[in-house]
Amino acid sequence: MELLIMINACKIASSSRVTAVIPCFPYARQDKKDKKGSVERWSRAPISAKLVANMLSVAGADHIITMDLHASQIQGFFDIPVDNLYAEPAVLQWIKENIPEWRNCIIVSPDAGGAKRVTSIADRLNVEFALIHKERKKANEVDRMVLVGDVKDRVAILVDDMADTCGTICHAAEKLVSAGATKVYAILTHGIFSGPALSRINNASFEAVVVTNTIPQEEKMKHCPKIQFIDISMILAEAIRRTHNGESVSYLFSHVPL
Repeated sequence: MELLIMINACKIASSSRVTAVIPCFPYARQDKKDKKGSVERWSRAPISAKLVANMLSVAGADHIITMDLHASQIQGFFDIPVDNLYAEPAVLQWIKENIPEWRNCIIVSPDAGGAKRVTSIADRLNVEFALIHKERKKANEVDRMVLVGDVKDRVAILVDDMADTCGTICHAAEKLVSAGATKVYAILTHGIFSGPALSRINNASFEAVVVTNTIPQEEKMKHCPKIQFIDISMILAEAIRRTHNGESVSYLFSHVPL
């Protein structure tokens, strides 16, 4: 609401252009109607990401800069330009600088939906990847997990775009350890950490849970020493500078600004 009011205040004060920088896009997970149960019973869930897009446009935003959208088709909900930046270059840099055995690691997706994300990182590191197929009985509760890939005697790096209650990644970590992984790291773009997330991470067998600071993490890091963060402020700053000067932003999709 505050963002919408500020955009509108700028517009009625005759600003020529308003760019909204939203590191973590709200309601990004509600991007489609999910099928619940049998094929016949389609849910009546709202597509809230589209509603947020409409509200931003009506308030008067001319350009959106965001990071790691849960589903890239959200860009199509807008009729204004959207720059969806990626944390991937910063993640690759962190892995090379902080995991000595990264050449013997395996990148793991905690669900089938993130397969494209992990294959991209695995290709750029020239390592193998695995994925975990999960079956949910109801929202936020995972019923059964099946690991596809060989993690024995390797460092496993779980990669996902966001962690909310952390049930999935903590189950996945247990699965990887039982399958013979020597160490387990989790790297996530948006660390929401709601409900029992921090206690689950403290009890899980992670070496570190690495998140970006698209959401402030200082308070949560006090309660959970396993959480570390990657600073992505430089990526956003460079995107703002390039957008303002009419330069290309595509360099930032594959490079970390110096």
